[in-house]
Amino acid sequence: MAQEQAGRTLRSAQWRAELTVGVLASWPAAPAKRTADEWAKVRASVPGGQHLPSSVITGRTRQIAAFAKTNGRMPADVFELEGVPGVARMLLLSACDGQQATIQRCEDDPGRAVLRLQLPVRPAPRSYRDWAWVACPIALPPTVPAGAVVHLPTLRVHQGRVRADLAYTHAVPKTSRTGHRVALGVDWGLNTLLSAGAVRLHDDGRITALGAGAQFRAAGVLAKQHRLRRHGEKLHAKTDRHQRLTDARGQRDLTPNVPLERRQSLIQGEIRHVSARRTNLGDALAWAAARWTVDQAIAAGATVIYLEDLRSMEARGMGRTMNTRLSQTVRGQITEHIRHLAGETGIAVVTVPARGTSSRCPSCVTPLRHRKAPDRPTTPGWKWALCPGCGWQGDRDQGAWRRIAARGLTHQTKTVVDRTTATMVIRATVDQLEARAIITPTASTTSRDRSKTGPTRHRTTRPAPRRRRAPSPARPTGPAGQRPEGHAHTDRTRLPRAANRHQGAHTISTPTSRHRPRGAALGAGFHRHAHASPPRWEPILEPDTQSGSGSLS
Repeated sequence: MAQEQAGRTLRSAQWRAELTVGVLASWPAAPAKRTADEWAKVRASVPGGQHLPSSVITGRTRQIAAFAKTNGRMPADVFELEGVPGVARMLLLSACDGQQATIQRCEDDPGRAVLRLQLPVRPAPRSYRDWAWVACPIALPPTVPAGAVVHLPTLRVHQGRVRADLAYTHAVPKTSRTGHRVALGVDWGLNTLLSAGAVRLHDDGRITALGAGAQFRAAGVLAKQHRLRRHGEKLHAKTDRHQRLTDARGQRDLTPNVPLERRQSLIQGEIRHVSARRTNLGDALAWAAARWTVDQAIAAGATVIYLEDLRSMEARGMGRTMNTRLSQTVRGQITEHIRHLAGETGIAVVTVPARGTSSRCPSCVTPLRHRKAPDRPTTPGWKWALCPGCGWQGDRDQGAWRRIAARGLTHQTKTVVDRTTATMVIRATVDQLEARAIITPTASTTSRDRSKTGPTRHRTTRPAPRRRRAPSPARPTGPAGQRPEGHAHTDRTRLPRAANRHQGAHTISTPTSRHRPRGAALGAGFHRHAHASPPRWEPILEPDTQSGSGSLS
């Protein structure tokens, strides 16, 4: 176990040493921004640099630049650049054979397993008689299938208790690199963490979208992560301040400040608590997003999930706050969990190049124009995309997952398995295949225009008359100029409508143009400027039960 753990540490140190030597040998003229030739040179100097994420090289460059700024010279190697590597406090039981440790499931209870270890009974064992077998029962979580084969775990101490990281294997359907017809495209975002949708590849080469897609929004969780990060930074600033005060008192040979040390220990405990909360929150978010993605693929009947390869993505040019929020997302954990959950159902997970997925139209590969969303004009950003070629418009994330899925289906033959990570990846795009990676609109989306740019009422060839065709009432026989009393003697229980919305029922409107008899359409009779007088309700006689005479109410 000690040899295995030391070997892992040495292999990691050797990789970092080779990376440092390669970066130092091809040091750029401007460390903050390399040219294309300098990038090609540094990738040639680093072992396996052709497929190494640019963020790794950039991070090592920044570390060397910080060392040179502090010491006034370049470091000689990684041993001068870094300190002594730390070793985790854990026991790798997988490095042992059957003479040292075994594990098997209980026959009567499949939810439990027994770990048998051969441990010494004295501090300095000299022979086999100084060793004894110890049985440790382990409760298996419900996520372990009943027919899975469990393997030797890794033991570690967590909060005073021994934890066992258990690995298990079980049979799953085999995934394939090619031959996919239905695929799920997944696009990364910030507040909208994931945008996904399914597409279908037809026999004639057409690619159509299956529905409008869905989004996994995690703005609340990401905002909480951002608050915890800021709280942790403030706590670290306090500890640094207290450490400087303590060092200053030590240089002046003063007695230690006991309240300051006590406060320092309390803040360090709070830092560990905040770090644990951030870790648990990120892990829960990663599992929830991965489970949602795999469920979308299962519901659509997809056999492959295409993800953006964002290993080379760097958050810059968006301000300090936005850059930090982009860098704190858990894309790596989500990708690992998606591969784990999709592998159980036989769904392949392939990463595709991310260049041009959000900047080009999914229907004609024309560069898009981005603007504010029409339904959210006050929200900052450029979430809405409009194609000047074919007229497609929509959320840029909705267009991105279409581009990702279409690119993956057309580049199936270019899918390879990475030797180091054993994952499927499409390393580069081909122009001939990229020209066919377009989404063909279906008949349901083109037969009817659903936009609200024009009248929405149905047009008829013969509209209904605005004036009623009933004959006019007979001329009254009373004095000339007297008009009827209104609706006092009718069954109508509400007041008449006004000629317009800003006019009372008893006012006379002022004419502004030539008289037009449109009052009937507005509910004011035949004449627009003549209105009925207010109704006067007649008194109702109620019988008096005692005297038999009527009384007014």
